[in-house]
Amino acid sequence: MFFNAITWSPSEGFELGFFTLHYYSLMFLVAFGLGWYIMKSIYTREGIAIEKLDSLFIYTVLATLIGARLGHVIFYDWAYFQDHLLEIFLPVRFEPEFEFTGFRGLASHGAAIGIIIAMYLYRKRVLDKPVLWILDRVVIPVASGGIFIRIGNFFNSEIIGKPTNSDYGVIFANLGENFPRHPAQLYESFCYLLIFILLWYLYWKTKKRLKVGYLFGLFLVLLWTVRFFIEFIKEAQVEERATWLLNTGQWLSIPFIIAGFYFMYRPAKQRAV
Repeated sequence: MFFNAITWSPSEGFELGFFTLHYYSLMFLVAFGLGWYIMKSIYTREGIAIEKLDSLFIYTVLATLIGARLGHVIFYDWAYFQDHLLEIFLPVRFEPEFEFTGFRGLASHGAAIGIIIAMYLYRKRVLDKPVLWILDRVVIPVASGGIFIRIGNFFNSEIIGKPTNSDYGVIFANLGENFPRHPAQLYESFCYLLIFILLWYLYWKTKKRLKVGYLFGLFLVLLWTVRFFIEFIKEAQVEERATWLLNTGQWLSIPFIIAGFYFMYRPAKQRAV
């Protein structure tokens, strides 16, 4: 019936005996692993001891997972979690019956805030460099990580796009649907790939890396602008907010975009923090 539509019905993941490696979890592993190698090349270029990279990896992983989880709880689902506090950091659901759910429900805005805070702590405790200097470099692997996280969302058939009302799109059969939607996760993933390539090029091939805060600001502007516009073709994550002029993700993106322009064009004489 839908000549150009693709029916998407993947399994949950790889069966490894008694354990299932979910595709979403695998994409996280790929994102963090690739990020480590990207930062290793950057630290090598900057003459920073690789030993300091291990601490950066730990700070980033914890900040991403904790920040993303709290972001989802606070920004999207506090009405539920205020009465189920244990479920915030436990991979289970207690009602209506006990169920092992895994860690579902992660918000990228929360992850962004978590990483910024973590880099401040990392600077204070490990690497004596300006926070913005660190962020200028960390955003490169963060952009690459976003590519795979959105692919993981696609495997999970979550954060779905709106119906295309045409023969084009993806039919998410795992949701029990028979009509095509925009593969918004893949649109976003492709845009993050372009952002990663641009940041990588500017760092390695230009002198933009010498302007403290510029790459970080550019990352904020590009990534959250992409997020802002793609939200127009996504289904609302909170059904009660579907009638808002802008959805939650868009309202949360605006401050990041404004901050990005500030860091890109702030006076050069201003001291980096």
